[in-house]
Amino acid sequence: MKLEINQELAQLRPSLRQFATEKLEPLALECDAIGAIPDAAWTVLRDHGYLGLRMPPEYGGAGVGIATYCLAMEEFGRSHRIFTAMLDYTSGLAPIGILTQGSQAQKAKYLRKLVDGTWRSAFALTEPGAGSDAQAISTRADEGDGGWVLNGTKHYIGGAHKADVLMVVAVTDRALRGRGGITTFLVDKGAPGMTVSRVDTTIGSAAMEVAELRFDDCRIPYDSVLGEVGKGFAIAMGSLVTGRMGIASSCLGAADRLIEMSVTHARQRKTFGQALAERQAIQWMIADSVVELEQARAYVYETLRRLEAGEDVGTASSICKLSCTEMAGRVADRAVQIHGGMGVIKGFPVERFYRDLRHYRITEGSSEVQRMLISRDALR
Repeated sequence: MKLEINQELAQLRPSLRQFATEKLEPLALECDAIGAIPDAAWTVLRDHGYLGLRMPPEYGGAGVGIATYCLAMEEFGRSHRIFTAMLDYTSGLAPIGILTQGSQAQKAKYLRKLVDGTWRSAFALTEPGAGSDAQAISTRADEGDGGWVLNGTKHYIGGAHKADVLMVVAVTDRALRGRGGITTFLVDKGAPGMTVSRVDTTIGSAAMEVAELRFDDCRIPYDSVLGEVGKGFAIAMGSLVTGRMGIASSCLGAADRLIEMSVTHARQRKTFGQALAERQAIQWMIADSVVELEQARAYVYETLRRLEAGEDVGTASSICKLSCTEMAGRVADRAVQIHGGMGVIKGFPVERFYRDLRHYRITEGSSEVQRMLISRDALR
């Protein structure tokens, strides 16, 4: 019996799987061909109600809980990482931050545009001198001339060069920092003094671009503050819980697809007159992948059930993120080995999955940071 989060979501899974297979998979090929998100991808996700999944109906969203959102991330993760990123742009870090911490005016200004896909968001935390150590950021915000003035640099920010609104984390009190001296701001595209200084592609799909942003006396109004002044570090860290569960779920879907492809190839491919599936070395690679996937899935689903019940899950989201990203990396490596030459040829999904999954062990808190958080909690 396949493990499910609950019976209701078990009934939803087939329709999500069908949508990903029939509607998204052809667009995944186009993503790789053009190295960008096709406009048709935004259209099909919007038309079928998948943009802004976690946003309330009054803003045009579906109003689903985190478990349903993560199930969509899992199923879309079977196709292409870009589709899970699109869900994140409209229901992830920045949108959830606006929904939970924003003023009524901020919600009215941003959420409906994010849900219908006319606007895109990005979460700007990482800097050249501060990534894993988020409290070490140096981008500062000072009051002046009827608003705030931002100065600093953010880099490796996913999709920032195409974002219409950025959730920017900056220091407002250098002495307090993470203890009340960091604030989050909503900065609109085109704000005077903000420039995109660089755009990079990564080891993964060319459609997944990251940007560097410069703030040179960037002036924004007082009402750009998200939440309260000095409470930005807690807001940023709180948003990461959703992000980590989304990444964990995406890895479940990708690993499941990789195992499926490995089984199909092992049955079809023959060497020395014998199918790969009949060879013990291949059988054990598949067995190890299945065991690791099912163990990770069980913990993720239990954590989602607890989150849906309103429980404080502590470092469970870090455990999910760590275990799933590391697991998916091992599954992808075995899948490449099972596919042999085909596994390293561009244009085959296995090769793309292998590169895309490598991102997840770094983004939104590296594996080492997750271990630090988990051990700190255990030793407290």
